[in-house]
Amino acid sequence: MAVYVDNERIEWRGKLWCHLVADSLDELHAFAARIGLRRSWFQGRASYPHYDVTTDVRERALIAGALASRKREVLIAARKLKVEMASGTSEPRITDPASQPSSQTLPLF
Repeated sequence: MAVYVDNERIEWRGKLWCHLVADSLDELHAFAARIGLRRSWFQGRASYPHYDVTTDVRERALIAGALASRKREVLIAARKLKVEMASGTSEPRITDPASQPSSQTLPLF
């Protein structure tokens, strides 16, 4: 199992953003918690499940063991997460809209 982070550097709200995904939802959420991300920041309703991370958080993720990945690798892992969510094999995510940082999500490519 692995956690992947791209280097997309999408400019939004004055910062540069990347995407964090993993081979499984449990692994993704556990890793995200270890690097200080809130579960409410999980983009479960986006085209593909992921966490949006700033370039500073990307560096923390790499230090913590995430793999620097290209678009293709991130998309393959993100598709697996989407299938996992659809199959209900992981715990369901309860979404609290008030806890979301924004109603907008960054595009996943």
